[in-house]
Amino acid sequence: MAAHARHSHRRSEHNHAEQAERRHAGGHSHRHYGETMLSVEDALERILLHFHTLEAKPTPLLDTIGQVLAEDALATHDIPPLDNSAMDGYALRAADVHGASADNPITLKVAGVVAAGELPNVAVTPGHAVRIMTGAPVPDGADAVVPFEDTDEMQRRAGGLPLSEIAVRYQVAIGDDIRPAGQDVRKGESVLKAGVMLRPSEIGVLASLGHDSVSVFRRPVVAILATGNELLEPGDPYKPGMIYDSNTYSIAASVARYGGIPKLIGIARDNLESMNASLKDGLDSDMLVTSAGVSKGDYDMVKDVLTQHGEIDFWSVRMRPAKPLAFGILNAGEGRKVPLLGLPGNPVSALVAFEQFGRAAIRRMLGKPDAPKPTITAVLDEPIHNTDSRRVFARAVIRRENGIYRASLTGDQGSNLLTSMTRANGLAICPEDLPVKQAGESVQVQMLDWTEETF
Repeated sequence: MAAHARHSHRRSEHNHAEQAERRHAGGHSHRHYGETMLSVEDALERILLHFHTLEAKPTPLLDTIGQVLAEDALATHDIPPLDNSAMDGYALRAADVHGASADNPITLKVAGVVAAGELPNVAVTPGHAVRIMTGAPVPDGADAVVPFEDTDEMQRRAGGLPLSEIAVRYQVAIGDDIRPAGQDVRKGESVLKAGVMLRPSEIGVLASLGHDSVSVFRRPVVAILATGNELLEPGDPYKPGMIYDSNTYSIAASVARYGGIPKLIGIARDNLESMNASLKDGLDSDMLVTSAGVSKGDYDMVKDVLTQHGEIDFWSVRMRPAKPLAFGILNAGEGRKVPLLGLPGNPVSALVAFEQFGRAAIRRMLGKPDAPKPTITAVLDEPIHNTDSRRVFARAVIRRENGIYRASLTGDQGSNLLTSMTRANGLAICPEDLPVKQAGESVQVQMLDWTEETF
């Protein structure tokens, strides 16, 4: 429902989340879990059972950043395709300039010029050199390149002299400043393996192989639905007693950040007709994410409607914020199933829950390995209190001082305070079995962002 704090009778996260009597496990069986709260790990494991890597599709190269390659990329030619020059200079025979020095330059006749993108039309013979540009193929007969600054070219140009000959001031060894054919890639080689995530460097390699598109596991479409009579769409005129929907936008931004395609399906009101219509709009997605309606409350119809459309569990997870959580499978028709992740209504709770569970689901659909957020060890500047044996994810600012990471809390940790997330670059964790993490103690921190100040 609400994207911000709910009234205590509607959305208090101190209420116990509704527990499901049935659980969709493996697609066919159900199990009763009673009133025991799930650990974060148990909840994540149960959620990920219902996700798999999506199908592959050919995709334009520049649209694949952050996606996973679905098949090996094979080289159809050597890179470089021919021996080529690493410098602007002169291709020559190393033996012809043996003993050359600034005091004893050796003069060679210039037989021609070869530019990048051209094939040489002249060979290097004893006593001769060919002027060559960086990347240009090395002409037959040459076994080294001398940079032009190690010759008298600049003086000849300044004096208006022709470049029909050149004085070489330094001796070179065979192979100097020549990049051999196939030095980077050999024809037939598997250059990139299926399963690699494409970064700018991989995209550059694929381009060097001649690909303008590649097969990658497609991005999941994630439908996002907010619920509540009190919500306004951003841009609508403000009305007293109403609040603007922030959850849709913060969750949509998170979906995009982790590689998914967000699909905003609007706001469902607190009635069966609106909920059913909204759910229908999300059934063509790869995952549906709702916010609010997963805790006990007089107006929480989400759980009632969801259970009519599939097999949904309502869990209490041993974490703070984001104790109430829903997960299950919706029937999309024609045998198709859509996983649903139901997040709490308070905005910080929704974001923290998505970091723990939604991010992992998107990674799995993208074909990426299961991996937690980057975690560091920091020293607390102030205590984190744990009053109810839940894992506390405290919003914190992480900085580096004298080679040590330090963590300062962002202030009031209320789950309705969305601006506290804007000040945080990490979530400092107090484990379930500790009543307090004292100032000065070490703490594990899930990093939300890395900045220059952090390093």
